Amino acid sequence: MKALVFAAGLGTRLRPLTDSMPKALVPVDGVPLLTHTLRRLISEGATEIVVNVHHFAEQIVDFLGQHDFGVPIHVSDESLRLLDTGGGLRQALSLFEQDDDLPVLIHNVDILSNAPLRAFYEAHLHDDAALMVSERVTSRKLYFDHTMLLRGWRHEETGEQRGFLPTDDLSQLRPLAFSGIHLVSPRIAEALSRYGECFPVMHFYLSECHSLRIVGHEVPSLRLMDVGKTAALGQAAEFLHTL
Repeated sequence: MKALVFAAGLGTRLRPLTDSMPKALVPVDGVPLLTHTLRRLISEGATEIVVNVHHFAEQIVDFLGQHDFGVPIHVSDESLRLLDTGGGLRQALSLFEQDDDLPVLIHNVDILSNAPLRAFYEAHLHDDAALMVSERVTSRKLYFDHTMLLRGWRHEETGEQRGFLPTDDLSQLRPLAFSGIHLVSPRIAEALSRYGECFPVMHFYLSECHSLRIVGHEVPSLRLMDVGKTAALGQAAEFLHTL
């Protein structure tokens, strides 16, 4: 399994902690978020990992140099310019040593969950992209048809929507919440090359969902926590002990 950890974000919601360290190194239960994520990926079968960096990038580079996780870990350096998730993905894809057609599992560094990562990966070896989703309370929903093909996105409170075709009937589609865990086939590299230097990966998915096979993978029992705010750090430690 190849895996990419998105760790380049500014972590503004975790200030003042991130005024002196990257979000990836913020401790939860005494252990950096990045360590939790890397250990989880490796336990689920990751054999090669890329970590993208920007905010206090040198701290993450030093941390990885000082710790041996037992698998090759490469750094995708965005120090000069933050590439957003789409541009970051495109740059990271070129850094994997394994020259094969296997997909890359993508995991945000600030997500803790009981997600079945190995099963998710193995279920979508032949899709262009797959998004792990669940029934969860959120105002932002992805919409899928009866075969779980992605059709669009909608903000349930404002009515803003993207990706849908004029012929799409939203009442016939299923709204689900995105987990921040997804995978892509290296085959999408050509499609990614048509976009600018910096762009969100979700913009790519919604723009390409009618030409590429981008599917949803529902996990009914998914338990997930976004450790994006300082108030969540104490709860995150408790959450980890329940997984």
